[in-house]
Amino acid sequence: MWLSLTTTYLICGTLNAGGFFNLEKEANPEVWMNISEIITYNGYPSEEYEVTTQDGYILSVNRIPHGRRDTRSTGAQPVVYLQHALFADSATWLENYANGSLGFLLADAGYDVWMGNSRGNTWSRKHKTLSVNEEEFWAFSFDEMAKYDLPGIIDFIVNKTGQEKLYFIGHSLGTTIGFAAFATMPELAQRIKMNFALGPVISFKYPTSIFTSFFLLPSSSVKSRMDVYMSHAPTGSSIQNILHIKQLYQSDEFRAYDWGSEAENMQHYNQSHPPLYDLTAMKVPTAIWFGGNDVLVTPQDVTRILPQIRNLHYFNLLPDWNHFDFIWGLDAAQRVYSKIIDMMKSFP
Repeated sequence: MWLSLTTTYLICGTLNAGGFFNLEKEANPEVWMNISEIITYNGYPSEEYEVTTQDGYILSVNRIPHGRRDTRSTGAQPVVYLQHALFADSATWLENYANGSLGFLLADAGYDVWMGNSRGNTWSRKHKTLSVNEEEFWAFSFDEMAKYDLPGIIDFIVNKTGQEKLYFIGHSLGTTIGFAAFATMPELAQRIKMNFALGPVISFKYPTSIFTSFFLLPSSSVKSRMDVYMSHAPTGSSIQNILHIKQLYQSDEFRAYDWGSEAENMQHYNQSHPPLYDLTAMKVPTAIWFGGNDVLVTPQDVTRILPQIRNLHYFNLLPDWNHFDFIWGLDAAQRVYSKIIDMMKSFP
């Protein structure tokens, strides 16, 4: 807790020193809102559900069933699911003004928009039998998010909407969850029309400091919205999840969580080393965007994994972008979101 608070204060202090916070300006109203309130405040319909995973976690899922104008015909609208990054929540997709936020733009483009919250974040801290005060509650990493959270949410969406297939959009660790799930569960992968990966996190051979990345702001951001960005991050996760990401840095391999000894790995995996996630086994049509100024996931790291993605339909290096431009960038709607919507129409 204290680490999160300290990090937040350092980030905010740095942003304020750069003029990103105007302390004399009244805060944006969304600062005090939960996710459903942000949606309705912007004039969109909001629904919220709880999804119980196979291992007992109860996850909050937000939905925007249509745009500001309900233009739905008798046919069902195509479904898209959005998965946030580490320390984030589904507000990630709603924090700029409506004309610059992917969640709202997709709804206005005619899509049924679903946004998940990973186990352990602010909105997904419930379990059928465990308390958040129990150590066992926090014994998870993105392995479990890929194995239980994503399949559970997609099953729920399919049952609720009656649509067997949907689009997947992930940012940062959200892409990690998608890649891990689609590479290991072919039956789940068959339900994905197309996988859109923004700033994908897979493995690291050329990393710079993770801490540095927190202070690399979008190349062009809405400075007046900085209080909204910071009010919804960090939202929390487990130490095990953070350690798993650290293992990616140390090993330069996309593997399941290493439990620290051959004996423990044997107990969990029936082998002495954690299994690799084989990207070549993923058959989902995929599009990737990555930033030339991304110090968390460098262009060299993303370029290395491209040959492993057998069904890669599109990739784009944005030379001036960093890791946060994909969600907070002032020009994200023009440079990325519009292309995503165009590609979704091409893969109905």
